[in-house]
Amino acid sequence: MPDSCSAGEGGNIYAFALPLQYPSLITHVPQLPVKINVYTKVVVHTRMRILVLLPLAGLVALIHAMASPAIAAQSGTHSGSQSASPSKPQAGSPAHSTAGTQAAAPSNAQAGIESGSFTVSQLAHAVGTADFHITPGTHGYDSISTVNVNMQGLEYALSKTEVLDKADHIQHELLSATVNGSAVNVVGKPDEAQFLLNISANGRSSTTRLDAHNAAVFLPDFDPGALETLLAVAVKQNNRDLWAILPKQAGSVVPVQLATYADERGTLDGKPVTVHHLIATIAGNNTDLFSGPENQLLQAELPQQGFSLVRKGFVLTPPKKPLAPPTE
Repeated sequence: MPDSCSAGEGGNIYAFALPLQYPSLITHVPQLPVKINVYTKVVVHTRMRILVLLPLAGLVALIHAMASPAIAAQSGTHSGSQSASPSKPQAGSPAHSTAGTQAAAPSNAQAGIESGSFTVSQLAHAVGTADFHITPGTHGYDSISTVNVNMQGLEYALSKTEVLDKADHIQHELLSATVNGSAVNVVGKPDEAQFLLNISANGRSSTTRLDAHNAAVFLPDFDPGALETLLAVAVKQNNRDLWAILPKQAGSVVPVQLATYADERGTLDGKPVTVHHLIATIAGNNTDLFSGPENQLLQAELPQQGFSLVRKGFVLTPPKKPLAPPTE
């Protein structure tokens, strides 16, 4: 097994690459009661009643529109709504999402706050935890992710702090991680027409300049916050022109293809929920993404590794059967 953070040929720093057997994972709207009680002492002419009721009907319609969940969803929050295609396309094919349909977001999403706690599993056995927290910031959103994996052959801990603008474009990245005892620190930020990555590992530092892409997501291994952001960016981009910045080895930026599959079912905190199913192809590897009505990440499956991220309280029905990792 090679070192997780080591110098490669030519002095390149290889940043927290996983061991070979663990490759990269990368309303009901309350009806408004309108009671119009007209008390009269004389008979009112029919025309008079019509003239009175028409403005009242217009007022009711206006109030109903203001309370509509479709309008409430247009609150400029980090996440959007992801529509699923009714038919199953060929795996890996780019999806043409009709992402214009917005769903009513929960109260924390309406406030611009998103968070999630996940169990990291390998072959259906829990091996760690992962969390993220996204809040409105000065210039857009502040995102924090933490990951801890403890299993035979892999000790992995990650802490990531991220700043995004209001369109989910990366403004700054700060990552600290350890892989099997080796530490690495990564700082990333846009630099004119490029994206600058400064990587420090094993007492050595390197700088990598990558091509800049507006719809790029900083994607460390096992990071549910990064996958949540990928879902949000995909809605804005209609699932097109998506990119992932992989902060491993010397750093790289690769295209992301999303294919939309038929909706599935599940329960979240014991309540039935519609589950959108997408497959993201990143650097040649497929990741199954399952999201809820508010486009929140519920589960991520990596069949080629047997790893999964499952939001606490969520159950996919029927469950996704994990596949064994490839043997060397």
